[in-house]
Amino acid sequence: GLPVIELIKENAKNIQVIILTPTRELAIQVSEELNSLKGKKRLSIIPIYGGQSIGLQLARLRQGADIIVGTPGRVIDHLNRKTLKIDSVSFLILDEADEMLDMGFLEDVNKIIEQTGDKKRTMLFSATMPQEVVQIAKKYMKDYQAIKITQDQLTCAQTDQIYFEVPISDRFEALCRIIDIEEKFYGLVFCRTKIDVDKLTGCLAERGYAAEGLHGGMSQSVREKILSKFRSKKIIILVATDVAARGIDIQNLTHVINFSLPQDPKSYVHRVGRTGRAGKEGVAITFITPREYQKLRFIQRKAKTDIRREKLPKVKDIINSKKDKIKNKLEKIIEAPVQKNYIQMSKELLAKGNPEEVLAGLIKYLFEAELSGKHYGQIKEGIVDKKGKTRLFVSHGKKNGLTIKKLINFVKENCKIESDQINDIQILDSFSFLTLPFHEAELLLLELKKRKVGSGPSIVKARNKKK
Repeated sequence: GLPVIELIKENAKNIQVIILTPTRELAIQVSEELNSLKGKKRLSIIPIYGGQSIGLQLARLRQGADIIVGTPGRVIDHLNRKTLKIDSVSFLILDEADEMLDMGFLEDVNKIIEQTGDKKRTMLFSATMPQEVVQIAKKYMKDYQAIKITQDQLTCAQTDQIYFEVPISDRFEALCRIIDIEEKFYGLVFCRTKIDVDKLTGCLAERGYAAEGLHGGMSQSVREKILSKFRSKKIIILVATDVAARGIDIQNLTHVINFSLPQDPKSYVHRVGRTGRAGKEGVAITFITPREYQKLRFIQRKAKTDIRREKLPKVKDIINSKKDKIKNKLEKIIEAPVQKNYIQMSKELLAKGNPEEVLAGLIKYLFEAELSGKHYGQIKEGIVDKKGKTRLFVSHGKKNGLTIKKLINFVKENCKIESDQINDIQILDSFSFLTLPFHEAELLLLELKKRKVGSGPSIVKARNKKK
């Protein structure tokens, strides 16, 4: 944005910059950012996107524009109406190119590029570089330069990544515990479908949380109102689908919660990257069922990141956390100036009993419901999926003196795994096999990798086995 603003002229008679974004939220965000950066420079920056009145857009375009920020569909609409002319732009910018490809805008993007002139500078931004995006660069950018970050920078180093193994029926209860134990929670909760978003938002509202949902089934005006409330922290929990959250940039999020496991590593990276920004720490939490454990490990390997397992906070710990918050609030009230009309009332109450008992009674009256653990339900945590097993390959066999007993002892020594969980052991001449449940297999492999065992056999995954 800054180089573009510096290089274009004021009072030009034509559109100087066209910026394409995959979603209307991103178009609005980019437009707002550019307006905040232009300073005293007289530039007209107009966002055009579906869902906004076409009449309003036509009126603004007639007044003249320097920079257009638009979604491909609405830009094509204006080009067809002859209400937008981009043949003399100085800059063409494609933002989130891979997202535009995923959303089916490739043909529209090509049509738009073809209506721009040759004397322009083209910039393409993309989190990933699929072949179709590379082809756009080769076709339209010719002698382009590529600037890219390394794979290990995909996820934010400032984000603490955690997962909890919780049955689907207990996830709402788990979410409430996480929200309640935090001193200041300000988070984005991801669901898979808009039905899930509506259901979870309703449950949170019933519990008294300041939460709202965001999904593709809402009108643009409603979505903008919800985002405005979230940015101003009138609500502290935003429940959203991946599609609805594209292009949303909210600062200072403390948490991103995957209420449902993302479909792929790329989605996980996009979700998690929304917290832990600008040097501030953030937490990314993922809920999984035992059967999703292998998929989570796949995401972890592909994203080249560490996701550690944790236990959910206990009810007594949450109550203690709430007590600390209440004490902090009361201390601030005590330190602040008190209006005189409350002093007499205070004297009358203290005259009727012991000061500690009077204060305890007031605290009970005000916070009894909040400090009660009765509304927290039981959670079944850490259930091992006995049906999902992994076949492991062992690099030693009979020629190395390996026996069934020695292999079992080797596994038990390197990881606390019970003998009855080790199955289907085969000792062959040069190598061997054994079968473990998914969770125990991952623990063993991680422990061996960490200890760098050189004297004993090496063990790797052979194939997955379902019974």
